[in-house]
Amino acid sequence: MQREELKKYDLPDVPGVYLFKQGRKVLYVGKATSLRDRVRSYFDDDLIATRGPRVVDMVTRADRIAHEPTPTVLEALVREAALIKKYMPPGNSDGKDDSTFLYAVITSEDIPRVLAIRGKDLDFKNKRTNEGQKLRAIYGPFPSGAQLREGLRLIRRIFPFFDTEKPIDAKGKHHQAKIEFNQQIGQYPRDYDRNGYLRSIRNVSLFLAGRGKQLRTTLMKDMKIAADEERFEDAAEARRQLFALDHIQDVSLVKDENMQGLRQAQGLRIEAYDTAHLSGTNAIGVMTVIMDGMPLKAEYRTFNIRGFKKNDDIASLKELLTRRLGHPEWQYPRAIVVDGGKTQKKAAETVLAIAGVKIPVAAVVKDERHRPREVIGARLAGISEGDAVLANAEAHRFSLNRHRRARSRGLRA
Repeated sequence: MQREELKKYDLPDVPGVYLFKQGRKVLYVGKATSLRDRVRSYFDDDLIATRGPRVVDMVTRADRIAHEPTPTVLEALVREAALIKKYMPPGNSDGKDDSTFLYAVITSEDIPRVLAIRGKDLDFKNKRTNEGQKLRAIYGPFPSGAQLREGLRLIRRIFPFFDTEKPIDAKGKHHQAKIEFNQQIGQYPRDYDRNGYLRSIRNVSLFLAGRGKQLRTTLMKDMKIAADEERFEDAAEARRQLFALDHIQDVSLVKDENMQGLRQAQGLRIEAYDTAHLSGTNAIGVMTVIMDGMPLKAEYRTFNIRGFKKNDDIASLKELLTRRLGHPEWQYPRAIVVDGGKTQKKAAETVLAIAGVKIPVAAVVKDERHRPREVIGARLAGISEGDAVLANAEAHRFSLNRHRRARSRGLRA
């Protein structure tokens, strides 16, 4: 598809899901806070730098776009998961398997629990966990584990449920202290009533299945029946849940809105680091800067790694960060992004701790094709996973560019 073709689609500025398609085949499913803005972003000139060749190939092959508005961003999240499960589009599943994703499950117990479990711990065929726990339902896959956990937290505000590590008996003997604490803050049912709790689980199930319209219809019926039977507290509770469903978007976007306000006030500065070398020679380290989602190229820096040991990426990263911290005149970032996993993240945190500098670190984990597979620590660092991936992609691009130039100079010498 070409950017000009977007004109024939009346994409609204509302939350929802979108599907890139080639004929009847679904190539990719995504969710958006704004369908209009999100889909347009796939046709930006710097798409290959920020998203990579796989996404560029998908956009090029697509010949149509379908979209489905949702009342809230949270409903877009669960609808995206339902559509990924239905179509398993190559853009969402290539290079991945069920073990990569996180799933929401409802246990098959007298008092069901709602849990977030990684695919590698599930037996999909027999609908149970690998530990033998029977399950009523499995929902997903959810590409972002952090967003699923946040979604479950928001859902629980409307429809209380238990998420304890171990089963709950009717008297709540297991993890009593945790249950009582959560009851105090309104996270668990205060007065346990089996029928009422199972209605709550029914509502959670409908929501996680992406059946928001049916859920609203069901709540309307519950409210009418309760009113007819003069159970006015139950009718009021159903009315409150209906209202919350239609306004949960305001809650789910609080963090993003706060982040936008902070960006406007002082700018969201992210520094990303990467290294490149060829057979232990010409080791180059780079620092790139992303400010408010845009590359700040005037503040990019290149370092020749001096104490480099062949193929020792951890040592290179430590040297790179140590030398950067030797320039306190450079503005410190809100967050640092490194390429790698927990080991690289820990190495960066160690350097910062030794220097007495408190800056949170996020890490972008790559798959075997060097594509972003997971982001570790973005939420705790106060940045979005998208910001982390963008910063990492820019650092990798700049690192390769600088390394090629250094190698070329070496060959000419």
